[in-house]
Amino acid sequence: MEIKNYNGSLALNATQCGCSVKDLVISLDGGASWFYQGFINAFEDHIRAAVEKVIPENIIGSTSKLDSLLQGLPRSVSLDNVTALNMTFVNDPQYGNSSIEFDISGLFTSTVAKTSNLQKHPQLSLSCGGASNMLLLSLDEDVFNSALEAYFKAGSMHWVVDKVPDQSLLNTAGWKFIIPRLYWNYPNDDMVLNISMTSSPLMRITSEKIGATINADMIIDVLHGTETVPVACISVVVSASGVVEASGDKVYGTVGLDDFSLSLKWSKIGNFHMSLIQGVIRVFLNTVCMPYLNSHLGNGYILPVVHDFTLKDVHVVTSTEQLMLCSDITFANASRLAALPVL
Repeated sequence: MEIKNYNGSLALNATQCGCSVKDLVISLDGGASWFYQGFINAFEDHIRAAVEKVIPENIIGSTSKLDSLLQGLPRSVSLDNVTALNMTFVNDPQYGNSSIEFDISGLFTSTVAKTSNLQKHPQLSLSCGGASNMLLLSLDEDVFNSALEAYFKAGSMHWVVDKVPDQSLLNTAGWKFIIPRLYWNYPNDDMVLNISMTSSPLMRITSEKIGATINADMIIDVLHGTETVPVACISVVVSASGVVEASGDKVYGTVGLDDFSLSLKWSKIGNFHMSLIQGVIRVFLNTVCMPYLNSHLGNGYILPVVHDFTLKDVHVVTSTEQLMLCSDITFANASRLAALPVL
C-alpha cells in the first residue's frame, strides 16, 4: 500500500495485495470428529483457496474505507470569524524506521479567502534533541506570521488605551513639564492613546529565542469638553522576545520588551524631541503593553490533538525558523477503544 499527496489531500491505494497460505491445519474434537475430519481433509484445497481469496478482498475493502476517510479530512478549519487554518497536505508522507511524517500547510488565512497554497515545501529536519517521543509537532515561523498577517488585514490590531496603572499619564497635567504646549492648549484634560499596527508584526525563531518586531502608530487624543482632538502621532518600533512553554494540551507564552524607537510622525502641538518622552513610553510599554500581551498569551492555546487523546510530558524545542513540540500520547478514555468502528 502507498499514501500519496493528491491535490492537498491524502490518497491511499493498495498497489499490490495477495495472500498465500503456507500451512493450514483444522482439527476437530468430539465423538464423530473422525468422520467430519475426513471431509475437511478432502476439501482442504478449497478452504485454502477461499481464505487466500477473502483476505485480500477484505484488505482492499478496508483500504477503500480508509481512503474515503482520508479524503474526507477537512482542508480548512475556521478558528473564529477572522481566521481559518489551512489543513491541506503539502508533501507525500515520509517514513522512518518507527515513524511517519505528515506535512500540512498550517498557514492562517482569512475566513473569506480561498486557499490555493498547495505548492510543495522542502522537507524539514525534525528532531526532539535526542529524545524519543511518540509525537513531534513542528511549526514553522511562517505559520505564526501568517496568523499575525490575517488578523492585521482583518483590522483586529487596534487598541484604545484609556486606563493605565498610573492614571496621571493620561492627563495633560502629567505632561506639563514634558510637552508644555500640550498642557497650555489643553490644561488638565484627560487623554486616550489610539494605537494601531502599521504593518503585520514579524516573528523570528532561532535556537536561542523567539523574537518579534512590532510597528505601530500611537495617536494622542485629548478629550477636550465633548470633543476628541488628535494632537500628535508617534511612530513606535518595538523589539520583543519571549519563551514558549507547554502543559497538557495547551501551549503558553510570555513576552518581554527588548528595545524600542520613537519618531514623531505629525503634531498639532509643535515639534518636540522623542528623548523627552522616551522614559514615559518605556514605562507605558513595560507596565501596560507587555502585561496586556502576556494576559492573552497566558490563557494558552489548545494544540490540535485527536479527540479522546491527550499529550503527556510535552517539551518545547526551538531551532532556526522552527518551533517543535515533542510529546508522548495517552488515550484519555480507554473504555471507548472497544467502541471504535472496525474498517
